[in-house]
Amino acid sequence: MSTPAIYIKQGREKPLRQRHPWVFSGAIQRSDAAPPGAIVDILDYKGSFLARGYANPASKLTARALTWDPTEIIDSAFWQRRVDAAIARRRPLLSADQTACRLIMSEADQLPGLIVDKYGEHLVIQALTAGIDRHIAPIVTALHNALSPLTISERSDDSVRDLEGLPRINRLLHGSEAALSDVLIVEQGVNFRIDLRAGHKTGFYLDQRRNHTLIGSLAAGRKVLDCFSYTGGFTMHAAKGGAASILSVDASEPALARLRENLSANGFAADDARFQQRAGNAFEILRDLVQSGERFDLITLDPPKFAASGGQVEKAARGYKDLNMLALKLLNPGGMLATFSCSGHISLDLYQKIVFGAAIDADRNAQITSHLFQADDHPVLLTFPESLYLKGLLCRVL
Repeated sequence: MSTPAIYIKQGREKPLRQRHPWVFSGAIQRSDAAPPGAIVDILDYKGSFLARGYANPASKLTARALTWDPTEIIDSAFWQRRVDAAIARRRPLLSADQTACRLIMSEADQLPGLIVDKYGEHLVIQALTAGIDRHIAPIVTALHNALSPLTISERSDDSVRDLEGLPRINRLLHGSEAALSDVLIVEQGVNFRIDLRAGHKTGFYLDQRRNHTLIGSLAAGRKVLDCFSYTGGFTMHAAKGGAASILSVDASEPALARLRENLSANGFAADDARFQQRAGNAFEILRDLVQSGERFDLITLDPPKFAASGGQVEKAARGYKDLNMLALKLLNPGGMLATFSCSGHISLDLYQKIVFGAAIDADRNAQITSHLFQADDHPVLLTFPESLYLKGLLCRVL
């Protein structure tokens, strides 16, 4: 039985020839009938081979390439090879002091639509596309073969599945449900208790590992404000780094309750007056702090994604500017601001311009001392620059 084919319009094949894995509906001349997620050959308008991948006619992003080798068959052995290769690349990153990392980073690991995170002996999968959803069984088998994990759970509950015509899924694929609610991981020597059933993303913000460590190295003796703290990634490293005090702000009281558990997991007393938490809207809390004359020496801003599409960039930019303006007003001279955007539609250049505008509005002079990015277990594929999504600035107020 022949593989269904997608034919690319004349003049639209250049991205594929340059090994960019995405094919949008507007680039397609015609295509054979195929169910969502089916393996297809991607051909130029003359019928010459460009790539092989999977397709979803229901999505504007209609096909994603898996291989540019016409002899490579997409079968169980293919998934095993790709899974094994991605895991091998992560092994040097794992140790007794670092027990969690991203094992598979979608397009960046040549497995578009697949996320796999490792939390100790537990794996969490996100199947974000119809192609991965259709082939989840051999992928799970490949993970079993490679790692023999205690549990494998699927957290395919991201809104991107709506665009693929897929239901959101949160289920256990292997192991005991009871093991998921209180998993202990170690990040650069700092302990975290996480909930793999209900936590954000797959349970923790693994992409901030290096930036968590950076904040820890800057925290000694400083008064710290951690905005959008979630369960305390920056807070824990700042506490271990010797911060004089930390105010952690998050909209979720359950997240702050878990943050307090993480303080205990790192040897800090639950009633230690140095560590305070405040639940609520970060914008409103920052305005209250400005009005009350509070000042800090180190502030982190790690908000959720403000721009899920290109059409939301202008509104997102206004939000980022307001947030950074308030934070800059709260910093003492010499104070440091670590500010981030995880919105893929916001470029580093644009984000720097947004923070520049915020500094002008805050009447502050500031220096950029570092550009900050996602950790090395979240690599960026050169042919797929979209895999760089987390960007940040470390700024010093003069």
